[in-house]
Amino acid sequence: MASAFVDKARISVHAGKGGDGAVAFHREKYIAAGGPDGGDGGRGGDVVFMVDDNMSTLMDFRYKRKYVAGNGANGMGKRCYGKDGETLTIKVPRGTLVRDTVTGAVMHDMSDGKSWVAAKGGRGGWGNMHFATPTRQVPRFAKPGLPGESHDITLELKLLADVGLVGFPNVGKSTLLSVVSKAHPKIANYHFTTLFPNLGVVYVDEGVSFVMADIPGIIEGASEGAGLGHDFLRHIDRCRLLLHLVDVSGSEGRDPIEDFEAINAELREYNPELAERPQLVVANKCDLLGDDRENIERLKSHAQGQGYPFFEMSAATHVGTRELVRECARLLATLPPVVYYDADYVPPEPTVDTSEELSILHDDDLWIVEGPWLQRLVATVNFSDYESRMYFDRVLREAGVFERMEQMGVRDGDTVSMYDLMFEYKE
Repeated sequence: MASAFVDKARISVHAGKGGDGAVAFHREKYIAAGGPDGGDGGRGGDVVFMVDDNMSTLMDFRYKRKYVAGNGANGMGKRCYGKDGETLTIKVPRGTLVRDTVTGAVMHDMSDGKSWVAAKGGRGGWGNMHFATPTRQVPRFAKPGLPGESHDITLELKLLADVGLVGFPNVGKSTLLSVVSKAHPKIANYHFTTLFPNLGVVYVDEGVSFVMADIPGIIEGASEGAGLGHDFLRHIDRCRLLLHLVDVSGSEGRDPIEDFEAINAELREYNPELAERPQLVVANKCDLLGDDRENIERLKSHAQGQGYPFFEMSAATHVGTRELVRECARLLATLPPVVYYDADYVPPEPTVDTSEELSILHDDDLWIVEGPWLQRLVATVNFSDYESRMYFDRVLREAGVFERMEQMGVRDGDTVSMYDLMFEYKE
């Protein structure tokens, strides 16, 4: 059924929240409250994408749209750390592009078989054992865990195939695939028999093989959304070589040259680079012509005049298929590898509403600054990056945080704690 093939899906992923740190004290004889021993909260679970070669569509994402990893457990006494949240693994077919839904930018290309972390879990909060000093022996506070990352993601499947079969419906693409590989596409004598792409591995000689994709028939206007071709043109993007099948039998009253030009125009309209992709022009159904070779010779002259190699074939009777397969293998050995998409997603600077009130507590030489917007800010800043640190400092200054602390008496060298971030205050 056509509905069984899904090659685009939109989902949201949410990494787990970090567990809260614990406030606890160990007990000693004759001492009412011993030293602090509250453990840290566990880290929130990540959301990880993994390639599953047993999957061929994005059907699993049609009904489930929200994916949430486990939260980290809270810390406990006796310096016991909370358990990390469970990682959520999402399996996708090889060749799936992960895009940011808002910008459309590529976040990752799931083609190399390696796992990829789409959303990192929040860091666990510190227990009160971190805040003990000679002058602060009984800290009665700990830090909450930070929220995990979340993203709205669009998954887009682009098949990984070396050779793509293109042409109008009912020109014999499915028949060719069934003849040269072990694939079993549906074959019938009517338009749009192929309702979704089919893949087959073509074995040429020992150690020589390639993947061939049967793309649903393209019609005029496909690049603008007409017919089925528009939905599946994306699957040609990675193909290194195109086999352009043309029905030269005239059985449907069509002109092969007009068909040839119409399909190339659709490819060019969808992606100009596709028109420059290496292409073999294949005249199919030659067995139906008998001694009348006019259509074959016309198409041959036209294709070769534009620099395209030309082949005659009858997929139904297997005539010419072996020669065509060998030529594909020869050309593929000289062509660049399958295209992989580089990530071009740039995380936006977090937008923070600093109008919410912050809590600033002062305990000896320790200053504890907390608040909802600050928690969100700390969770999104990469403190190993200089520009990110400068952005963090700028937001705090523009929000008047340091000015307020100075009015409260902060001194040079005092320790400032903002969730799992601690630093010395410098005037």
